[in-house]
Amino acid sequence: MATQLVRCALAPDVSRGPPSSGRWRWGRCGGLLPGSSSSIMPGRQKQLLFSVCGLLGLSCALTAAVATGLPLWLRGAVLCRTGAELVNATGAELDKFVGELSYGLFHGQRVKQCGLGGRAARFSFFPDLLSAIPTGLHVTVIFFCGVVTLFSSVATGFFFFNAFGRPYKTLQGPVGLYLWTFITCVSSCLVMILFVSEVKLSRLSERIANFNEGNFIFQTYTERYDRCFWLFFLIFLLQGLNALLVRLAGIQFPFQQNKEVELSGGAADLMY
Repeated sequence: MATQLVRCALAPDVSRGPPSSGRWRWGRCGGLLPGSSSSIMPGRQKQLLFSVCGLLGLSCALTAAVATGLPLWLRGAVLCRTGAELVNATGAELDKFVGELSYGLFHGQRVKQCGLGGRAARFSFFPDLLSAIPTGLHVTVIFFCGVVTLFSSVATGFFFFNAFGRPYKTLQGPVGLYLWTFITCVSSCLVMILFVSEVKLSRLSERIANFNEGNFIFQTYTERYDRCFWLFFLIFLLQGLNALLVRLAGIQFPFQQNKEVELSGGAADLMY
């Protein structure tokens, strides 16, 4: 019995990595042996970190779903250039020809000012503005918004599964945690880049303001991105924080075991 205890205490647990000189590592019975790293995180701390990651992922999924449908992506002003040129308006007089515009990915509202009072109207991108906007680019923005929502939800499920369950497949374990987080992070970044491209390069605000206008020409006066746009930037930051927390939990990337680890493990098993 004593001999078995000694062997058990001295036998290294090769599943925790190869021995390294000058440190301690865990034996098969929980004892510390020379060569182990003191940075191994206890199970309860990992559960806490993964639970926090899961809550952050759930917040990202809900935020992306709500922000996609709200008309609070861009707020700006449009100038009635035709009316302003007719009266040579300058300075404070331009205020009579500056209207308001706000929209999201599906609908919005505009107030046109041409010197005779404001004309308020609501509009929808589908199907009203399909002939006026860059449809392919706009649909791509909506698609990646859906990708952010979907993979944030997937990441949330797998974070909680890794915290309280026993993942047995690669994509359910460490590789999946990084993969779903990476996809969400990249997709949220693409949402912002594509929407900025649609607004600036395709002049989306002017297209909307001049839709079905025969007598007046409108041009963009001011533009600023509204809260829903910046919510996707917040999602990007939170997903980056999730990746950092996964790394703090002791999960490294890439997740391929070194062949030297396997060889040293086989030698240790034969020895004991």
